[in-house]
Amino acid sequence: MSVGAKESTVGTIRWDDLDNGVVLLTLDDPTQRANTMNAGFLASMSATLDRLAANKADIRGVVITSGKSTFFAGADLKDLIAMTSASQVYGFVEQSKGFYRRLETLGIPVVSAIAGAALGGGFELVLATHHRIAVDSPKVILGLPEVTLGLLPGAGGVVRTVRMMGLANALTSVLLQGQRLRPAQALELGLVDELVATPDDLLPAALAWLATEPDAIQPWDHKKFRIPGGTPATPALAAMLPAFPATLRKQLKGAPYPAPAAILAAAVEGTQVDIDTALRIESRYFTSLAVGQTAKNLTQAMFFDMQHIKSGGSRPAAPPKWKATKAAVVGAGMMGAGIAYSLARNGVTVVLKDVSMEAAERGKSYSTKLLDKAVARGRSTQAQRDEVLARIHPTIDFAELAGCDLVIEAVFEDPSLKREVFGQIQKVVGPEALLASNTSTLPITGLSAAIERPEDFIGLHFFSPVDKMQLVEIVVGDKSSEETLARAYDVVQQIGKVPIVVNDSRGFFTSRVIGTLVHEGLSMLAEGIDPMLLERAATQAGFPVGVLQLVDELTLTLNKKISDTTRAELTAEGRDPGAAPGDAVLARMIEEFDRRGRSTGGGFYDYPDSGGRVLWPALRESFAQSDIDVPLVDVQERLLFIMALESVRCLDEGVLRSVPDANVGSILGIGFPAWAGGALQYVDQYAGGVAGFVARADGLAAAYGERFTAPDSLRALATSGGTLAAKHA
Repeated sequence: MSVGAKESTVGTIRWDDLDNGVVLLTLDDPTQRANTMNAGFLASMSATLDRLAANKADIRGVVITSGKSTFFAGADLKDLIAMTSASQVYGFVEQSKGFYRRLETLGIPVVSAIAGAALGGGFELVLATHHRIAVDSPKVILGLPEVTLGLLPGAGGVVRTVRMMGLANALTSVLLQGQRLRPAQALELGLVDELVATPDDLLPAALAWLATEPDAIQPWDHKKFRIPGGTPATPALAAMLPAFPATLRKQLKGAPYPAPAAILAAAVEGTQVDIDTALRIESRYFTSLAVGQTAKNLTQAMFFDMQHIKSGGSRPAAPPKWKATKAAVVGAGMMGAGIAYSLARNGVTVVLKDVSMEAAERGKSYSTKLLDKAVARGRSTQAQRDEVLARIHPTIDFAELAGCDLVIEAVFEDPSLKREVFGQIQKVVGPEALLASNTSTLPITGLSAAIERPEDFIGLHFFSPVDKMQLVEIVVGDKSSEETLARAYDVVQQIGKVPIVVNDSRGFFTSRVIGTLVHEGLSMLAEGIDPMLLERAATQAGFPVGVLQLVDELTLTLNKKISDTTRAELTAEGRDPGAAPGDAVLARMIEEFDRRGRSTGGGFYDYPDSGGRVLWPALRESFAQSDIDVPLVDVQERLLFIMALESVRCLDEGVLRSVPDANVGSILGIGFPAWAGGALQYVDQYAGGVAGFVARADGLAAAYGERFTAPDSLRALATSGGTLAAKHA
């Protein structure tokens, strides 16, 4: 973007006087890679607004742009999460939105020129300008995703979107789900006014708009302004409003997420008052969320821990970045087909191998269905669909794997079959190829015995369905090299997934921990706890589905096979596997009732042809005992604690390499409630800290069994007053 002379800088904001009475303000914090709403920005904004006001007579318009690849990233979350008092948070958010309010009421027309991402507080700045122009580019992402961090947009985002779009549209299209919008979507919603093709087109478009001498008053500051769709006093809107809390209850299933309810309240209350009062209402709701533990947990896991992973925190630093160009996926079942799709849609040529051409073609058809759906929904073009499909080459011939630099085996969980497959793979691929297995439970070190180059072999554990699940668990075998780990990490990020790194063991991290959840749930059913209570306790604790529904999805037969195999291996090693009441439940369901899971018609649930699911009517009479009276909180915390304790053991044993891997992996991979910040953050944030967690674990152990006994490492941490995050930083 070309500029004129007379340049000066006020802290994080560069000021350029253009020749036509226009001021170009460029957000460019010299101390950070991204512009954030930190103390430096607030001081710079205050000084800039003073300067604009002092020179108002000579200024015809203002254009705001960015000197970074992103436009503006919003609040500095490190500063926000460190705030502990409500007065501190309230003062910060009131100051921030006060500057935005002053900007839009200066009497000078202001244009935002957006060439990069503007999210959260950054997009709230955009909304406070009189005209919004964005580059129509995939690099430009707009929106208010605060709800995903347990917060609400606190710098005017709730108030302004409601006044721009109407209450119902703002809630559903922007606020309650925290949608990240492409420029065309934002234009359609009216959140931006104009799109241009390139960054170089931004300034001319802004100057052209300013040349029309537009009114420098926001619509909501006109005396006759009415919110689109009306206020709660409008009969049509009043009739619609009860649906929103009902929908929230249905979506959240009773889980403790306060942000959506706060957003709804702030939005509704704000429609009934003037804008300045509405902004204060928004600030108060924001403050109540920001000082709460849920927002701190979500911010830690979904921002800081995720940032650690995405920036390569679990990747060896030395090896150079690597990209796969041609990959083989051996096994075209549901997992293999999903992996092939993920590779192909990210530019990798894929050889999809199976034992029959029919099976291989069926694997490719999985991609066809997904891409056809994307075209039908306007998320892709026919040309893009055809381009992705052209990268997938079904085959039955191992010889076609020649030239692949990545091989991912995705056949059945049978060690002998996997070894046989790798025997064939090694005859064809070159010595530079990265070799990976998609096993979910089998130790990588054991499988590597059949590999001629065990240093090039690693586990890549994808989750089903692959096209929707973000996580990939990278499993490092005893002989996997650092370069192999780095390449595996790079390829996971190359296809848009989130990698966590764990060391080899039976079940690794995710399968091992989710196994404890399944067995605890089945044990409670064996104890006679009502199955409906068990399922509702799980969803109200924040699990995405009930335990019995989860087992149905995984199938009862698979869970029984895994349990039987694990018990046999432990016995062979001379270790006592202990009693497993849940195994008796599985055996009875399969052998006595012929109930095997959803894929075979029904398990703990029935699945009517009309859709949905209902608990199998005979389940309660077969297992529940009327004299069992277990508190709801005990049922919930047995599920939460058993997973958290097993995660701590994984950390102690070196299976987990970092706390961020545990937190992100437990949320994205195995459904640990996000409100708690992940399995290890749950320990750190429990009431009373680690000491409080240990005390509660002891109580559960006394009531329900020694499996809840806290390990010595946690007891030592409780005594010292430390946290897992600090200890393993």
